[in-house]
Amino acid sequence: MAETVQARPPARPPAAATAELIAELTVLRRDMVAAAAQAADHLRAVHPNFGLSARNLLHYLALRRHDHRPLQDRLAALGLSSLGRAEAHALATVEAVLAVLNALSGPGTAAPPLPAEAAPDFSSGPRLLAEHSAACLGRAPAGREVRIMVTMPSEAATDYELVAGLLRQGMDCMRINCAHDDAAAWLRMIQYLRRAEQELDKTCTVSMDLAGPKLRTQGLPPGPAVLLVRPARDDLGRVTAPARLWLTAQEQPRAAPAEAAASLAFPAAWLQSLAKNDAVFFVDARGAKRQLRVRSTDAAGCWAELHKTAYLTPLIRFRGPVLAATSQGIPPLEPFLVLRPGDGLRLTRLPLRDSQPTDEPTEPGFPPAAIGCTLPEVLDSVRPGASIWFDDGKIGGVVDRVEPGTLHVRITEARAKGEKLRNDKGINLPDSRLPLAALTEKDLRDLAFVARHADLVALSFANRPADVEQLLAHLARLTDRPLPIILKIETRQGFEQLPALLLSAMRAASCGVMIARGDLAVECGFERLAEVQEEILWLCEAAHVPVIWATQVLESLARGGMPSRAEITDAAMGDRAECVMLNKGPRVGEAVQILGNILQRMQAHQRKKSALLRSLQVAGMYSPA
Repeated sequence: MAETVQARPPARPPAAATAELIAELTVLRRDMVAAAAQAADHLRAVHPNFGLSARNLLHYLALRRHDHRPLQDRLAALGLSSLGRAEAHALATVEAVLAVLNALSGPGTAAPPLPAEAAPDFSSGPRLLAEHSAACLGRAPAGREVRIMVTMPSEAATDYELVAGLLRQGMDCMRINCAHDDAAAWLRMIQYLRRAEQELDKTCTVSMDLAGPKLRTQGLPPGPAVLLVRPARDDLGRVTAPARLWLTAQEQPRAAPAEAAASLAFPAAWLQSLAKNDAVFFVDARGAKRQLRVRSTDAAGCWAELHKTAYLTPLIRFRGPVLAATSQGIPPLEPFLVLRPGDGLRLTRLPLRDSQPTDEPTEPGFPPAAIGCTLPEVLDSVRPGASIWFDDGKIGGVVDRVEPGTLHVRITEARAKGEKLRNDKGINLPDSRLPLAALTEKDLRDLAFVARHADLVALSFANRPADVEQLLAHLARLTDRPLPIILKIETRQGFEQLPALLLSAMRAASCGVMIARGDLAVECGFERLAEVQEEILWLCEAAHVPVIWATQVLESLARGGMPSRAEITDAAMGDRAECVMLNKGPRVGEAVQILGNILQRMQAHQRKKSALLRSLQVAGMYSPA
């Protein structure tokens, strides 16, 4: 006969342990309430929509001010819910744990009732986040809780089907970057979207990013004007197809009517002297003798073929059967410096008369290689020992010495064989506080268009509460619409100031945050990015503010390749946000579809930090022998 095993009632925890936890949590709750009271002026300044949310943010900041890992372990040992998912309802979580501890402590030993404090509870906290997300980003689509934002390429201004296709495939928010194109192009993009909304019976918001004060390299003089043209060859080096060149008139140049290896402009009189099958002789930049063979001529230009590789420059004379001429329009090579670990570089505001593009190794110490920057006024705010990064973190260095208008940089991070530094590449100075306003003159001009046509406006390089207040003041002068604002967190300073930035943004009726992981990774360190983006997610959930998960999501796929395993996992992590942003690319439509599929799958398993415990397929397949 089988033995009957009777379940034993759970043992009551020792009274001393319970009393100690109650005392500790009571002090913690008192500190949380006091933090909100001390910030009464900030709470009075926020919009009524964010009254409870701002209070919850302050409660959460007080909760996370100290390391509570030992407390978490002691609560878990008693089988109690931990404090690790308190973001949306911080005070309510602490009070719920206290209530259970009081019940466990037995009759006559419970702590006295706690004074009431306005705060969101377990149902209102998530509801406020959902309401604020809908007000800022638009309602989530049916069947998917996380929205998809897509950055528009320039082609979206001239290609209606591109815009309509993205909307059809699942785009919920169109992103226009004001750093590119112009107001006329932006307007056409928006008009195409509104037309597609009507035809497809779908809705989509328009977000416009102000460009902000981007610090970039500049000033390298152009390289030589050289054009490399070569025929197609097989693996054995044999020519399989000649290079086809389009020859057009300098006076009225015409684009090549078909694909061409190169387009060259010549005097019309010279072109008119050519006939089919004529040979055109020249000596290329290396001294190699070459010839073109004319294959066809018409009023628009000539097609010619080249069977051997040639380096062309504007000085080369092309000799036809009757006349000789030189070509115009050969572009100069893009200049660059090759930098290796140990090299020196001068970042300067001075004219770069003594710096020439080079790929030659530099001598130890500080060579004459120099490059300018777009915002030279920041150089005076940098101190010796500060770190500096170029081109999205591809090249790193340390400022060894500072002179008026010049930083002497020692390169510490680059590939051993060297990394090319070109004009118009980003510069990050994460250790330095730069005296730059978030809104440039261009931003203020663009803001007039944004206020009329956008559904939300993104503030790039949001670093200080004053940046947010300046944007809100300009918007108030430009429009009566409650235009939501997005804080783009892309610098170390912006991350460190996030609580203050959120409280300032809450003065608007609606706001959100974009985790701009490109610059943020460079500023905070690639190895720390995962930790930083988690903290941003937690703080924004505590503020009931929606988050846009941005930068390099499924980028390999969007650009035309296959997504890596890591990119798929990263896209799945986007389920923790309220919106995921995709960058432009030839296969971005396919990326929208795949991202939507990933997000739909993940929402059945995870909500923010909480596992939903949906049934596992593998558990259903398991059958004990």
